[in-house]
Amino acid sequence: MKDSALREQLRSEPAEPSLPQRVHRLEEIRREAAHTGRVEGVGVRLAGAPIPVASVETGYYGLPLLKEPQWSWEIPVYFFVGGAAGAAAVIAEFAQMSGAQTELVRDARTVAAVGALLSPALLVSDLGVPSRFLNMLRVFKVQSPMSVGVYIVSAFGPPSVLAMIANRLRGRMPGMMLKMIESSAGLFSALCGLGMATYTGVLIGATAIPVWNKNIDSLPIHFALSGLAAGTAAIQLMGHEESRALNLLGLVASAGESLIGVKLEKAPSPANAPLKKGTSGLITRAGGLLTGPLPLALRIAAAFAGERRSKQIIRMAAASSLAGSLLTRVGWVRAGHRSAQQSNTAASREF
Repeated sequence: MKDSALREQLRSEPAEPSLPQRVHRLEEIRREAAHTGRVEGVGVRLAGAPIPVASVETGYYGLPLLKEPQWSWEIPVYFFVGGAAGAAAVIAEFAQMSGAQTELVRDARTVAAVGALLSPALLVSDLGVPSRFLNMLRVFKVQSPMSVGVYIVSAFGPPSVLAMIANRLRGRMPGMMLKMIESSAGLFSALCGLGMATYTGVLIGATAIPVWNKNIDSLPIHFALSGLAAGTAAIQLMGHEESRALNLLGLVASAGESLIGVKLEKAPSPANAPLKKGTSGLITRAGGLLTGPLPLALRIAAAFAGERRSKQIIRMAAASSLAGSLLTRVGWVRAGHRSAQQSNTAASREF
């Protein structure tokens, strides 16, 4: 009974096309394409073939053609904190080498250390499982911005914290050993800080998301200037409004951000539409305004104001830069989501 039922089932199922039939069908498709310039038929498809069937509704295997970023809120905050901390580490090292005020060096190292501790915590929170962060350290790929970035984050933390601790101890126990430890750790922290301030721009630029990939050349500079603005602002808000060096750094950062904002506004590429339209455009433009023209104008105005009024204006410029730097990261991440959605919609229309 079982054998007869199986034979009946095999007779009822359509037989797969033979090789000559498939070759003949292929020749028909080629002749049709050569004659009309298009193919209306669906060709021959073997049952269970591994090649996916794309459709407007489901894309491939039920997934969209271009995957949206899967990041949660922690990632744009991490971009902001890491950029500010990296810039603060560089500022701290240059301040110590140039013989700046002890309080300025101390506060700059504090900003760097706090950011160095928060950055991996934010990454682990986004990953959900701490072991995933450790697994990323098992392999090092120079061609992968994410792999390089994980090692930069891991290498940035210990020397930043050590430099801060040595700096604090030097105020109580002066000694050559503590100075050497702070100098060595601070130098390594500053080198890693350069990567912290720039690698996130490379990370998102080296993707298939159109709005990110289109700006891959300017994103590292954009994020570095935004991080410099945030790091400088954080140190100034700790009581260093009168520092001319910090004010000069703030002017450079805000001027650079203003130029990048003009470049993005004038770019005619359709890929940049999420930076100008919708919620993502509103957030990105707000971030650009708060890190570029507004603090630039405020810092210039502070130079012509009285001493007391100048401090207030610089605090306003610093607060603007901090808020703008955070909004810039949020805006770019949201623009990536919007860009992927637009690309999937456009690809669906072409099917």
